[in-house]
Formats: sequence, structure tokens, C-alpha cells
Amino acid sequence: MDEVRVPLEALKGRGAASRLAHRFAPDARHAFDDGWSTLDEGLAQPHAPPPTEVIWEEARSIISSNDSPDVYFDRSINPYRGCEHGCIYCYARPTHSYLNLSPGLDFETKIIAKRNIAALLRHELSRRNYEPRLIAIGTATDCYQPVERELRLTRAVIELMHETRHAFGLVTKSSGVERDLDLIAPMAAQGLVAVNVTITTLDAELTRKLEPRAAAPHRRLRTLRTLAENGVPCGVSLAPQIPFLTDDMEQVMEAAWDAGARSAFYHVIRLPWEVSPLFRQWLEVHYPQRAARIMARIHDMRGGKDYDSDFATRMKGSGPWAELIGQRFAKAAARLGFNRERVTLDTGAFRRPGATGQGALF
Repeated sequence: MDEVRVPLEALKGRGAASRLAHRFAPDARHAFDDGWSTLDEGLAQPHAPPPTEVIWEEARSIISSNDSPDVYFDRSINPYRGCEHGCIYCYARPTHSYLNLSPGLDFETKIIAKRNIAALLRHELSRRNYEPRLIAIGTATDCYQPVERELRLTRAVIELMHETRHAFGLVTKSSGVERDLDLIAPMAAQGLVAVNVTITTLDAELTRKLEPRAAAPHRRLRTLRTLAENGVPCGVSLAPQIPFLTDDMEQVMEAAWDAGARSAFYHVIRLPWEVSPLFRQWLEVHYPQRAARIMARIHDMRGGKDYDSDFATRMKGSGPWAELIGQRFAKAAARLGFNRERVTLDTGAFRRPGATGQGALF
């Protein structure tokens, strides 16, 4: 797959600056100046911003499981693969490589939508040996990304959760979750749901570059307030923390507390596989003067590497800089009152859905 150079004016609304070749590609091509000014002439030509394309998928299973000791859930549902929000730091970008697509622009413009998600989930919940446990929705890619407005796949999942009284949690950067309050609020009253809203920074200009198609910080705060006013247990995710970029952790926590969030957590930036070269490219495009300093601090938290996958440190990092971020979070959380009461969702209220297919005849 070619690595295409894109002029800056074509990057509006997109996080990545290229279709970076994925790690399984047999070759990668790079533009260069042949001495005849053809490179500059090509970049000077008008380029339309890459449009979003929805690719339908007939999924074979819906509920994913994991045994990672540093993750609070062991079951999750993701209605979409790829995410139009375009967050440059997204750790899920490398999953597009398995589809022979670029983790760069393809990840945020070619969205895989699971057409049969509701029917397949109903089938999985109907199994006699199914044991209800908390399901996290939208853990890899945002379940309320822009295409959800038309496709409503997340809505279909929550309708089934509502029908079966199945406990779930979700995390989002979108105000789209407010649309489903007619289902979420009654479930919250029964202790069946909790929602986390990610607010990486209050700096709107930085957010437009870092998370180009996600809701603005002030809009996410309003979403938190709306959730809290409707009785939904809600928290704020401050992930990821990026040295010399997202330096307003305490201010974010104060604003989130005032909006009604009562739990909070954070992670430091993770740069697995292709995320590392994409993030470096993004730094050179948007913050070239700070790029070396930011990467040096990331290395300080990752044992001198771009990324360390060790379960003990991959979420929080290690070393003095990681400890400093942890201390800042702990002191702000204690001062404001975050995480004093743990929200426990009721997994015992689950009602198995009615039989489907031929089983409905008996």
C-alpha cells in the first residue's frame, strides 16, 4: 500500500496525514523529489478531503472476551471497526491492518459496520449456558461515532440490553449518547448501566487536531451534565495523558466534577505497532517544535521505547514522569471527591430473550 503525501489543507476533519502502509503490506512507497519539481506540483493540486465509506459486515460473533489483568471488563461489544472520530493516538488503529487496510486514513474513512449485530447478539444471549456479566460497549472504537446517527447499530444493542435487563457500561466522546437516554435512564434507575465520557483536554484547538471529529470539550461536559441530571452514574476518562500536550488534567477533573461525574480514571498514551509512526507524523505536522520533547517524555515512561506492552505498566507507564502524572491524578481525585463510592451494576436481573428461529415453534 502506498504512503500518500497529503497537503495540509486536505487534512481538515481527519487525524492521520497519510495512508500509512500496514505492517503486513509487502512493500511501502514514499514520494520523493526527482529534481523536476513534480512532487511540489502534485501537492499544489487541489485535493478533496477523503470521504467516509461504510462497509457492511456479516459478523460471526458479537461478544468479545479478554483475560487482560489490567482491564476492568472481560466482555465487550463493538458495533464498528474503524472510527470516524480520527483520534490520532487510538490504540485500535492497528486492527485495520488485519483487513488489509491502512491504520492511517483508512481507519477513519473506511468504517466496518456489523449489519447483523442485533440478531446475532440476541442469539448469543439466548444460549442456555450464557452467564450474564458486565458487557462494555465501544471499548475499541466509539459506539457513537458520526455514522451511528444513520446506522443506529448501538441503539439496537441497547434496545436488546433494555429488553433483557442486561448490565452494561460504555465510554464515548460523543453527545450521541443523549439520544438513547429513553433507554439508558430507566436502566440506570435499576442499577444496570454506567457511562464514561472521555475528555482528554479542555483546549478546543488541541482537540480539533487530536480528536478531529469528536464532540468539542464543552459539549462533552454538557453531555456529562445531562446524564447526571437523568440519574445515570457517570464518570470521566482522562485517557490518554500526553506529556507537554494534555497538561490540564486538574482543570478537566474540576469541570467534570461540576458537571456531575463522580468517577474518574486515566491512562498514559500508548503507541503500539503503526500508531507510533502515525503519531510521530502528526507531531511533525501540528507541533514540530515540541515533537522531540514529547517523544522523549514518552520514552521516559516506556523504558526508552515507543511502547511497552507489559501488563504491569502499559496503561500507566513507569518512571518519574509516569509517577508524577499518577500523583497529580490521585491528589486531584482526593481533593474533589472522585471514586469514593464504587458503582456496582446488577447482573442478576438478566432475563433471557425469547427463543428465536425454530425454537420459537415450541
